[in-house]
Amino acid sequence: MLISRAFATADLLRCRLQWIIILIKTRGESQLVIGLKALLLQLAALVLTSVLSVIVQKFLGYLIPPSVFLSLHVSVALSFSMLFRFDWWWSLIQVLFPLLLVLAALHPLPSQWYLFAFLIFALLYWSTFRTQVPYYPSKKSLLMPIQALLPAVQGSRFVDLGSGMGGLLMQLAKLNPEGQFIGVEIAPLPWLISRLRALLSSSKVKFVLGNYNRQDLQQFDVVFCYLSPAAMPSIWEKARAEMKPGALLLSYEFIIPEKPHDFCVKIEEDAPYLFGWRI
Repeated sequence: MLISRAFATADLLRCRLQWIIILIKTRGESQLVIGLKALLLQLAALVLTSVLSVIVQKFLGYLIPPSVFLSLHVSVALSFSMLFRFDWWWSLIQVLFPLLLVLAALHPLPSQWYLFAFLIFALLYWSTFRTQVPYYPSKKSLLMPIQALLPAVQGSRFVDLGSGMGGLLMQLAKLNPEGQFIGVEIAPLPWLISRLRALLSSSKVKFVLGNYNRQDLQQFDVVFCYLSPAAMPSIWEKARAEMKPGALLLSYEFIIPEKPHDFCVKIEEDAPYLFGWRI
């Protein structure tokens, strides 16, 4: 008994420490939108590379070839991205952005291809510029930890706010045939893909196209979200006002600054935590 209590206390302390670390990191960050930060780093890398090129030419009499200049610029942009601890996909974007610009300049595509690409990204990211919630696909490793937290009652109701392409929900529905699963997604393309996946697999999951802020949370036993730090304060206000006593709010990776979580689950090594609050 004493040993189990000691482990429980250690887990609680670990969760509280994790909340404090993320809180300090979040409040210490600039309020600039992440996309603007990435653009500023890209411009800073271009300026630094240009200055270095001028210095080399002036003092060494060597004109840096365009291919070397591009490689140096990409290396500087990647270094900045790692230095400021951007997520891996932003580092990848920092590398690909200048390469794609040069490729487009050397091999111009017909204008309709640019229109097509714009439409695809618009349908995928939709209102990211306004909500500051980008497309974050849920990891497969989340399945069993969430499954272990579901209520052991038949007919329990689960909603995923920002359900993306619906993979996590459809897997949970297979494991819980008596449960009710709903996904809310604001971006048309992921919502359409999730709907088609549900139809083709005969899944009973219901996918709703719309803003999760308009979804009534009172009817759900578990609310799950994988959004962004910017969205979490409003999520907590909505959950506190609408969710019924005893219900469970889950958030992968992102905490609620105003409210320490009741528990956290380590999903895998070197990966973010799954945080939980009991209403």
